[in-house]
Amino acid sequence: MNKASQDKPLSGMRVIEMGQLIAGPFTGSVLGYFGAEVIKIEPITGDPVRYWRLTENNTSYWWHSVSRNKKSIT
Repeated sequence: MNKASQDKPLSGMRVIEMGQLIAGPFTGSVLGYFGAEVIKIEPITGDPVRYWRLTENNTSYWWHSVSRNKKSIT
């Protein structure tokens, strides 16, 4: 853990996120901004927001937006 992450209010906290689409994952991202270690548990098929409004590169800006600051497992 580096000095910058130690200064955040939720550093040292671990959060398990099992939300899908927008509200739950957004909340997990915010907790990550404040220093929590966020572990997202996804179904084998992935969070449905991964496939929502895909760009020409076959990626979803929504998913990239709400999945920051997290580790992810299935």
